[in-house]
Amino acid sequence: MDKKHAEKILSLLTKNYDSNKTALNYSTPLELLIATILSAQCTDKRVNIVTEKLFKKYKTLSDYADADLKEFELDIKSTGFYKNKARNIINSARLIQKEFNGKVPDTMEKLTRLPGVARKTANIVLFHFFGKNEGIAVDTHVKRLSFRLGLTKNIDPQKIEQDLMKIFPREKWGILSNLLIEHGRTLCAARKPLCAKCWFNNICPKKGI
Repeated sequence: MDKKHAEKILSLLTKNYDSNKTALNYSTPLELLIATILSAQCTDKRVNIVTEKLFKKYKTLSDYADADLKEFELDIKSTGFYKNKARNIINSARLIQKEFNGKVPDTMEKLTRLPGVARKTANIVLFHFFGKNEGIAVDTHVKRLSFRLGLTKNIDPQKIEQDLMKIFPREKWGILSNLLIEHGRTLCAARKPLCAKCWFNNICPKKGI
């Protein structure tokens, strides 16, 4: 992939969007971990509605570890796939208690040991709470825009992440996801991208598609 093309894209994204924020609301690494797990196949807006009540009801790691599964499922039901998410969150809390001294781990290796946590979730937690650039979180927006903007030819999230890590400097890995997500929400929607209004109009290989 062309690093100069990547530099142009990063420059325009940085110029037009706030790169340091995630749309998810949280105040602790545990809350960010839970919110990110809930965000799978769900909008950040919906997650924030659910966690507003959830974080008041469950305040400590033990609250999650000791939670009643059926009750917790109802608490997060509107985020979709709630049975798997509830089981993963409760089991993650228990593993954090047992293996990590009650603290959310701050390495890729340890985070991905938690149930329901793959590289995307781990990357988000590592960057936004611990300030670590270990990789690039590839969600549906990042996947779509990486292909449209000619940054990858792959469709597998892990391969896309590897492609992006090769052409963008490490210190920009964390913010890249935020920037691409914002662009996906603002202009480059899945069904009707607003190509005529897009500042990538002259360099986008998939313009109009």
